[in-house]
Amino acid sequence: MNNTLQNLLRQASQLTQSGRLAEATAAIQRLLHGRQPGAGAALTPSASPAAAPDVRDGGVIEVNTAGTAKLNQGEFISGSHSHQQLTRRYKLYVPPGHLGKTLPLVVMLHGCKQNPDDFAAGTGMNQCAQALGLFVLYPEQAADANPSACWNWFQHQHQQRGAGEPALIASLTQAITQQYNIDAQRVYVAGLSAGGAMAALLAVAYPDVFAAVGVHSGLPAGAASNVAQALMVMKRGRTSDTPAISLPTIVFHGDADSTVHPHNGEQLVASARGRVPGQPQLEHGLSAQGQAYTRSIWPAQPGQAAVEYWQLHGGGHAWSGGRSEGSFTNPQGVDSSAEMLRFFLSQRRGS
Repeated sequence: MNNTLQNLLRQASQLTQSGRLAEATAAIQRLLHGRQPGAGAALTPSASPAAAPDVRDGGVIEVNTAGTAKLNQGEFISGSHSHQQLTRRYKLYVPPGHLGKTLPLVVMLHGCKQNPDDFAAGTGMNQCAQALGLFVLYPEQAADANPSACWNWFQHQHQQRGAGEPALIASLTQAITQQYNIDAQRVYVAGLSAGGAMAALLAVAYPDVFAAVGVHSGLPAGAASNVAQALMVMKRGRTSDTPAISLPTIVFHGDADSTVHPHNGEQLVASARGRVPGQPQLEHGLSAQGQAYTRSIWPAQPGQAAVEYWQLHGGGHAWSGGRSEGSFTNPQGVDSSAEMLRFFLSQRRGS
């Protein structure tokens, strides 16, 4: 990352910590909009030979660089990872010039009927990562695990530390962190819809792995334990308490979402806020394309992590500010990718 990028990122972090959030977001957006490649950047296959499997932390990670794709000067690498008899494929964005540096990692969990390529295209996260100097990891749900490619957030065997899909994703994250010398204090997880629900589960189960969590149009951890309950909470929201999230948390939810009821976003915020008193700072605004939002901000306090809640007025079940190249995106909305990164990069695990 050059000196200009470092200075802008440092400025954004300082502004966030001093409560000047609008200025911090503007700094991140200036950086992204000024440096990111075009939305239609071509992917060109690489002819690099395949690498040998790597065994780490009880999991087996296999990188297939023969399936690597170049994204301008970065790479989008294909691989697979096995842990406790589960195997999932993944894509990893590797930023240019990463050698000799210790950089952050963002884990992105796609929604139902999506895959890593689709999710990367729709969120524009690889372009953001190129501008900021980040790795981005996209685990992929297997068709034989869920025919709609949903993460199984609603099944009991996938809701606990040390078991199922959360354990596999955490193991993969740790393996990538070690392989690429990533800063273990700056590893973040985010997701959309079912991916958002799985991100919330990971935040509860693995606060020692992740520094912050972002949930877009998702559900609280443990909101359901079977398909019938899942359909009910998606339609109405959870009526009882859910496990507390101790990590810094940023939530986006459209108040016109007819797939995952907006009450789920409110309950996610409640699970992150707990019973700590305090009224949020409120900000009302419009996206660059004119869509209204309300941002509720609870700055970090002793014993309480920072929380942000973005109510997207008129927003449906889609990644706000996303690109039309991907599915389930709302290009008219606030730039949630930039806002998540601004929030994430002001957080470090253990600080």
